[in-house]
Amino acid sequence: MFSIAALVPSPPILVPELGGDAALGAGADPADPPAVLRAAALNAAGELAAVTQRWTVLGIGTADGVLGPESAGTFRGFGADVRVALADAPGFAPDPQLPLPALIAGWLRGRVAPAARATARLIAPDTAPARCLELGAELRAELDADDEPRGVLVVADGAATLTVKSPGYLDERAVPLQAELDRALSAGDRSALRALDPGLCAELAVSGRAAYQVLGGLFAADPSDPSVETHYRDAPFGVGYHVSVWRPEREVR
Repeated sequence: MFSIAALVPSPPILVPELGGDAALGAGADPADPPAVLRAAALNAAGELAAVTQRWTVLGIGTADGVLGPESAGTFRGFGADVRVALADAPGFAPDPQLPLPALIAGWLRGRVAPAARATARLIAPDTAPARCLELGAELRAELDADDEPRGVLVVADGAATLTVKSPGYLDERAVPLQAELDRALSAGDRSALRALDPGLCAELAVSGRAAYQVLGGLFAADPSDPSVETHYRDAPFGVGYHVSVWRPEREVR
């Protein structure tokens, strides 16, 4: 039974070793942007782990694909050989090309839920909105068919064109779009997610658009928008990052 979804962004800076800290939060100022973002992502993943040890990860890939629990990887390409996996299986050789959403999911899993097993589903960035909604509905039916609690971890980013220091430089259209995206994600507004324009999102480098629309499809069958707890919404590096936990309407206590 589908029970919970957690949303986190994908910056490698979440991993403390990539910022020079060998231990989680070592010497970090609580007001330091990476530390604040890291704490929020770990809290959201912890809420997911408190409900279920079986995760489905949604993220953007170069093409549609599925990565099983045997998948492992390393952050070596980002500056440190931090090894992660989608399940606790020490014998798996790390894939140096493991996609970033799976790397982030594996790192979070290792930190908060070593016993959890995850499967990653990658979505092509140009997937049409209608197909995204179909994928979400199909995943919901699959998870609801399981007697055990199941959870979804969405690893996705917002606009990367919010400031002159953004990876995509500044596009003035990005600020209002990111504000609306943050509002929709904080409110669980399924209609607003469905309405995201893929062309505009591509122009403004909203890389997580398709994953967010699959999320909307995941909750489409519920009688009302989900209950949402937002842990973080900011753009400290010129990219929109959002961390929250969504629960289906039937799960509200």
